[in-house]
Amino acid sequence: MTSLLNQTLDPLADALRVSGYRQQLLAANIANADTPNYKAVDIPFAKTLQAVQAGQGMGFTMETDQTRQFTTAPGSLALASFVQYQRGSAVGLDGNSVDMNQEQSDFAQNGVRYQADVTFVTGTIKSLLSAITGITQ
Repeated sequence: MTSLLNQTLDPLADALRVSGYRQQLLAANIANADTPNYKAVDIPFAKTLQAVQAGQGMGFTMETDQTRQFTTAPGSLALASFVQYQRGSAVGLDGNSVDMNQEQSDFAQNGVRYQADVTFVTGTIKSLLSAITGITQ
């Protein structure tokens, strides 16, 4: 049985994780706009978020060589398993499929989504803190 705190924060944390990963993919696409034969990639946000929240997907572990390094939680989801090549973009003569206008638009839109999720997490934490301490901020 999960706690009320986990039920409140886990969906927001999942949304942040998926948005952050998508932002990395979009940034890589933009960075490789002039790389010959580079194929633009993305993840379907809604489908990926649904799978993360359902606990589906392939788990992975991160190897570390010191105890101070971060480790992944057992059974964590490999977001990389949801990466797909983008469809519908014209492929240039050099084999590159990055459409800079689309990538920049997606990057900005995803950034707004990420910021909204951060705002929701912050608001939720402030509400919980207010409920615990009785002090409103």
